[in-house]
Amino acid sequence: MHDEFTPLLTATDWNEEWKEFQKVRRHADDAAFWDKRSATFTTKDAPNLYVEKFLEYAEIRPGETVFDMGCGTGALAVPLGEAGHKVVAADFSQGMLDQMQARLDAAGVRTVVPKLMSWEDDWPAFGVREGMTDVAIASRSIATADLRDALLRLTEVARRRVCITLATGSSPRVDERILAAVGLPSVLGRDYLYAFNILANEGIKAEVRYIDSTRDDTFATPEDAYEKLAAMIDDSAAVRASDEEREQARANLREWLAANLVPNETAGAPDRKGVAQLAWRLAEPRTVTWAFLAWNK
Repeated sequence: MHDEFTPLLTATDWNEEWKEFQKVRRHADDAAFWDKRSATFTTKDAPNLYVEKFLEYAEIRPGETVFDMGCGTGALAVPLGEAGHKVVAADFSQGMLDQMQARLDAAGVRTVVPKLMSWEDDWPAFGVREGMTDVAIASRSIATADLRDALLRLTEVARRRVCITLATGSSPRVDERILAAVGLPSVLGRDYLYAFNILANEGIKAEVRYIDSTRDDTFATPEDAYEKLAAMIDDSAAVRASDEEREQARANLREWLAANLVPNETAGAPDRKGVAQLAWRLAEPRTVTWAFLAWNK
């Protein structure tokens, strides 16, 4: 007689597992953090291959209306507005919305409506209702304890299509290449798989594609590089290691930087966000791979 087999893939409550995982992860940054960070952004972005790919994969039709949740400084909302779409662009950071508005004003766009609102707010109380727009998008912005709720809210708002991106690795802040080089395994979140499985359990068939985003991190000094990258070693949500293992990893990081940190020949020039580049860079820029998930109603 065979033991009864229970497949974990179909028996697991992926949203409950997601909630448990969030308890040990680094807490999402609050609105005050993003208000402060928004001051470092300029109103002119360099050509952005991530944005181009997202809009290509989103397949938003001419004249369609869009809800952009977690819009930030308008990386997607601004070009959508420039293309003539009416966009409701929501974010919980007033600083980010102010930067987006500056970009919209500079471009002469009047079809994008900013809305100060978080994932946890009562969306209907803010005028975000069922079937409000043709398409709902959330680009690199889903940072919430209840993933199922976020996905279903977006689905409810959209009449035709929903498009999101989520990390394929542990975190966009974590360079898994460096952690491996210094002898530490990263704790892989694979957020997109949680989303895919939650959607599948809801009977939603999501398509999945991938977008590579290059991070050209630059540093003022070699010590600045060490301190910023060592933060990954100290992040208990990114790695599971003893104090001794972390100490050895920090020593390994200094050796790795000696071989992989080089003078930045474009120091002073604006980076992809318009911020002046610093004096040092990694020999090989970091690539973050995002999973693009989309589903039609």
